Amino acid sequence: MVPPVPFVPPHEVVGDGPHRVVAVHGWLSDRAAYAAVLPHVDRRAYSYVLPDLRGYGKAREVPGAYDTAEAAADLLALVDHLGWDRFSVVGHSMGGAVAQRLLAAAPHRVRRLVGIAPVPASGVPLSGEQWELFAGAAEHPQHRRTIIDLTTGGRHPGAWLDLMVRHSVDHSDPAALRAWLDSWAGEDFHAQIEGLELPVRVVVGRHDPALSAEVMRATWLRWYPHADLVELADAGHYPADETPHELVRTVEEFLGADPA
Repeated sequence: MVPPVPFVPPHEVVGDGPHRVVAVHGWLSDRAAYAAVLPHVDRRAYSYVLPDLRGYGKAREVPGAYDTAEAAADLLALVDHLGWDRFSVVGHSMGGAVAQRLLAAAPHRVRRLVGIAPVPASGVPLSGEQWELFAGAAEHPQHRRTIIDLTTGGRHPGAWLDLMVRHSVDHSDPAALRAWLDSWAGEDFHAQIEGLELPVRVVVGRHDPALSAEVMRATWLRWYPHADLVELADAGHYPADETPHELVRTVEEFLGADPA
């Protein structure tokens, strides 16, 4: 049985600063996607909440539709639970699509939006062998390893890839992972966010061939009038793990331009 809405996701809060931030993880990890950056965030200026989406981490056994609209409703339940009226949102990869769904649901409450190697609100076209690779990732860890390796430019040691895959397998439900793919890859809701006036920053890694600067210019930067783009020279699809210091600096520099 699907839990009734609202569902408050399991979460942790890091920092006690006045600028409140929801940090949403991506497809192949839980909230630990941000573990490498947490020692470096400014805990006096910001309060970060890191939830586990349904099917991941401490919400691994929670049933649901496993789609971005449901996740947005869950995140609204979370910020209401925390008593946060206004907040910024950070989303990595699939979490970028979830962040935009949250924006579409409550545009008056979102201060600033950061997408990190983010999925556009139009989805990601996958076909043929590419679709088979991603669709098979739910049941085949080697597919996850191949995806992580490809999207980081084939530059990282095997032990790092193995660690990433092991965490992904141990902290996600295969059926949920597969359902999430249909949502973030196949949905197009960009008409709901196009033209929104809030400040937006898009961060990509130069070694990410999938969600590249070119893709962002054709999607995010076209739809948001006040968006900018930062390309990290030494990162691929996982800047939080690959270049955590640079990512924190880039994100907090942007968030800090809107003081509490």
